[in-house]
Amino acid sequence: MKRFIHNLPKVELHLHIEGSLEPELMFELAQRNQVAIPFSSPEEVREAYQFSNLQSFLDIYYQGARVLLHEQDFYDLTWAYLLRCQQDRVLHTEIFFDPQTHTERGIAFDTVIHGICRALAQGEQELGITSQLIMCFLRHLDEESAFATLQMAESHLDKIVAVGLDSSELGHPPEKFERVFARAQAMGLKTVAHAGEEGPSQNIKNAIELLGVSRVDHGVRCVDDPALVEQLSLSRMPLTVCPLSNIKLKVFETMDQHNLMQLLDQGLCVTINADDPAYFGGYMTDNFLAVAEALPMSKAQAAQLSLNAIEASFIDQQLKQKYSQLVTDYLNRCS
Repeated sequence: MKRFIHNLPKVELHLHIEGSLEPELMFELAQRNQVAIPFSSPEEVREAYQFSNLQSFLDIYYQGARVLLHEQDFYDLTWAYLLRCQQDRVLHTEIFFDPQTHTERGIAFDTVIHGICRALAQGEQELGITSQLIMCFLRHLDEESAFATLQMAESHLDKIVAVGLDSSELGHPPEKFERVFARAQAMGLKTVAHAGEEGPSQNIKNAIELLGVSRVDHGVRCVDDPALVEQLSLSRMPLTVCPLSNIKLKVFETMDQHNLMQLLDQGLCVTINADDPAYFGGYMTDNFLAVAEALPMSKAQAAQLSLNAIEASFIDQQLKQKYSQLVTDYLNRCS
């Protein structure tokens, strides 16, 4: 099963590019940019990655992002992630970036997006990895800040496929950003949102009904509402689940308690993703393996998780068919 998972063609839909900042690169950029960080070694950084909840993670996450200052930094960050995608047989990735994390520090929006997009273009050309870019609003900031960020994105609509909503879920429900999301949709952007991770299942409903999302990021708390689970199954509303993240942030105590396979068995369009892999201990293959080791998972189910991600992606139908065929052919060869 390990070999099957390692070589399984994969698609990632829930990845925060700032959350792929490995301690070694953090140190390299800190030295290059002469930014002081409160750690003496990459090992010390890793030891600090013990989180009790989402907020304890976010505190160190935003601290780490301070080393990202120049276009080359964002390029290096994204390129390092794409090399991991190549290792993990990721065919396509739809990455989140958080412009407010950087513009609030005086970094130009253009600096951020140009660095990321230069790496993504090179990734498609040299590695054959296709990609899409999703701009997230930080939900702990106010609506006005989100509108200002959306305005900054107007000259880059050719590079951004959707807007999302991340950061602290508790106390910041989806309805706080209803008007911003309506404006984004009027601009031709798709929408996704983090909901039902630490927050209640009602946040999932509100993200769907008020924000018009095409996908729900996380969504594991849907099980608190059986009617919602049935609705998600019938509508094939995708959930971008992040298993290792959920354990690290204590959404579930242990992986054998995770509800991912239960949701898959109930016909939901669940997918596996890495979230913030540098902080949560694993990229795509690591997440698949962690689930397979803790919960019953057949080769057909692992393949279905990949097929779900292809179905839920924002690529065109022709590319979806191509990638789905690769997964199906691989499963047939290995069965």
